[in-house]
Amino acid sequence: MSNLIVVVLLVAYVGGVWKFWTGFEKTNFQRSLPTRISLALLWPVLMVNKSFRRNFTKALKG
Repeated sequence: MSNLIVVVLLVAYVGGVWKFWTGFEKTNFQRSLPTRISLALLWPVLMVNKSFRRNFTKALKG
């Protein structure tokens, strides 16, 4: 059962990275590769920030 939870969390994480990566151009963040990589990889931690959540939603809709 715990393996299933780990797999589901990993799929959700990778899905979030992919959606943010593909919709990054719709956000207000600086258009640089290091910024894009760091924000895409750290998205679960950054969700506590209201501005990031707003931009993340923009990226998901894009």
